[in-house]
Amino acid sequence: MDLGGDISNWLRQVNVLASISVSVAGLLIPLGLGAALGVAVYKQFISPDVNYGYFILFTAVAVGITAFPVLCRILTELKLLDTEVGLVTLSAGIGNDVVGWILLALTVALVNASSALTALWVLLSCAGYVILLLYPGRWAYHWLAKRTGSLEQGSPTSFMMTVTLVIVFVSAFFTDIIGVHAIFGGFLAGLIIPHRNGYAISIVEKLEDLVSIVFLPIYFTLSGLNTNLSLLNTGTAWGYVFLICAVAFTSKFVACGVAAHLNGFNWREAGAIGSLMSCKGLVELIVLNIGLQAKILNPQTFSMFVVHAIFITFITTPLVLLFYPSKYRVHHRSDEAADKAAPLPTSGEDTIRTRFTLILDKIEALPAAMSLSQLLQAPISANNASISSHVDEKLRAGKDSMLEEENSAPPAPRITVEALRLIELSNRTSAVLRSTEADALIYNDPVVATYRTFGELNNLDVSASLSVVNFNEFPEAIASHVSSTRSEMVIIPWPRGATSIQQEDDNPRIVLGARNPFDGIFHKTTTEDQTSSFVYSEFIRNVFSKTPSDIALFVDRGGNENRAVSGAARRQHLFLAFIGGPDDRLALSFLVQLCSRSNVSATVVRLVKTDTAPRAPSSSDALELVASHITLVANASTTAALDTVYPSHNTQTRMTSSLADDVLWNHYTSASVSHPAHISSALSRITFRTQSTATPLRQAVDLTLGDVRESATAGNKTLIVLAGRSRRMAVESLSGELRKLMAETNTANSMVAKTLGDLGAALIATNVAASLLILQAAPETL
Repeated sequence: MDLGGDISNWLRQVNVLASISVSVAGLLIPLGLGAALGVAVYKQFISPDVNYGYFILFTAVAVGITAFPVLCRILTELKLLDTEVGLVTLSAGIGNDVVGWILLALTVALVNASSALTALWVLLSCAGYVILLLYPGRWAYHWLAKRTGSLEQGSPTSFMMTVTLVIVFVSAFFTDIIGVHAIFGGFLAGLIIPHRNGYAISIVEKLEDLVSIVFLPIYFTLSGLNTNLSLLNTGTAWGYVFLICAVAFTSKFVACGVAAHLNGFNWREAGAIGSLMSCKGLVELIVLNIGLQAKILNPQTFSMFVVHAIFITFITTPLVLLFYPSKYRVHHRSDEAADKAAPLPTSGEDTIRTRFTLILDKIEALPAAMSLSQLLQAPISANNASISSHVDEKLRAGKDSMLEEENSAPPAPRITVEALRLIELSNRTSAVLRSTEADALIYNDPVVATYRTFGELNNLDVSASLSVVNFNEFPEAIASHVSSTRSEMVIIPWPRGATSIQQEDDNPRIVLGARNPFDGIFHKTTTEDQTSSFVYSEFIRNVFSKTPSDIALFVDRGGNENRAVSGAARRQHLFLAFIGGPDDRLALSFLVQLCSRSNVSATVVRLVKTDTAPRAPSSSDALELVASHITLVANASTTAALDTVYPSHNTQTRMTSSLADDVLWNHYTSASVSHPAHISSALSRITFRTQSTATPLRQAVDLTLGDVRESATAGNKTLIVLAGRSRRMAVESLSGELRKLMAETNTANSMVAKTLGDLGAALIATNVAASLLILQAAPETL
């Protein structure tokens, strides 16, 4: 049933000529060479009681078939589904698979028939049943699915699941009693399942655990019991094993590869197509077991063909990687995104970032994503007020002057958000189906649909893409998407695992273990601080180390839960403790951009450490700085995740970074510097001050707690604390102070510091009741 559903999904028009050429070549030549191989195998190993023609036909099918489900899995794992190689291979694989199943049904029907007339009756009965099932049966099933609301919901009701299973069992029973194998009936039943609105994926999700945990292990166990390698005890037997492997692989590889090359593919792409079309897998084992049950194969030849199927399946992926490594691949979706992407703006203190990539890997990330996204776009009402205030003056000045003023006014920057929906590719069949249906699924995914609507309501241009990859490959997928879309900043929401409750002593700290208000909606129970998640922390650190753009990690800590005041009366307050370094400079410039909204204010405190004498240059400072490359270091003796280690400062880079801090600070605080109108408006709502302290980390925590207390007292303010991650090119090392602070608070989790940086870890250790925005500048930033 799953196989039939896969094929129905891939009946599409993609490079039709190349697909047909590869499919025909991958059928004719392997079938011919398989028949020739069957002649030699029959004379050497098969009893004369077995019909000679039937054995030749069966051997041709066993050599010529392509395992379509295994092909889908390999293409999904190697991320080839959006390449021309992947699309052509899948289209050609459909033809191979359908013809293979038809020939297999024909073979079994001929073997089970007692006479030629009986065989004709079996074939006509099978053809009539196929027509009945694929036309009136398909129409009736679709009508029933619509009638019950299953198609609309994208999930079958209990009644539709019952109907589906009855169709599968009845179809399998009918094809079995007429003389064709029962598995052919299940295959036909899968062809009538609709794929609209994710309905087929939902069907598979409800059945795959039972199939994968119970039925497949039993089937493989029976196949293993039928395989007797001790029968391969002669040189002749092993010689024929190598011959079968050579014929089966070479016939597919050469035929499909040459056909692909003649259709314009280079030799690397042609080699990858040939390797992919030669894969076998589960479908081959099914064919061999059918042959054994029909007594076409004996135990010895069955074992020989099983060895060949396992060997060819194992070599498929390494050969594809050898012929077609990542650097040679051309992804259609990446090309389209790159064509749509605008050139990056020039850098500068007053540059407004307009292209963002937002990571959505789970539905729980939506509240945090929306909370930050609504700060990105300047409110439309402000622009409308500005326009309306000059209407009378423009009318008096005349039409020409009005047009001149409108043309001279710079347009407001339009914010574009590239929402990247990440879905984990697991070992489940439903995950593979999601990957193959990514283009259609993105329009039905509730997470993407919700955020699209939010973007429309907040004047954001939202374009979405979906990627189904292994969880360990999420960082690479993000980095690739950022490069192809030329995003200026990646925003990663980290959903909260605790809510903020004001304690009786007015201590603005988070009480861990409180219930997330969204738990009831999403049927989740999260009672721990999210920053204690080892797996997600490692994912975040890998994103920090591999992404080529600026990164903003929004840690939703759920501070200030008082929602008595809402709408326009509610204000947002930002706080930044500016210590220095490229990450802190990014945090400051981004804070100024966020303050362009009239309901956002901010406090920025520059902390200058006073008790440390100037450090004498060490021997390491004499080494030439290796520009911003990250080295991943793993401690094999512990279970700790990878940490990111950066080159140390030398004297020149330290002075350059410190000078850049001073320049940016003076740019925003000096009254003599002229700014664009939107920057001047933002600076009017920001309070700047400088403090000298011997303990900048503790001072930053105390200042943050003061702002939290003030926001809670005001009642109509929510607070977000910005902080540079400062794991690279930090001006001051605060690790010693952080260790003391953690010792005082009895928190000894170094993983948090590796993920959020020293200041972020200090705020987490003291349970500050405010959300955090941790920023890291792009690797090339000094």
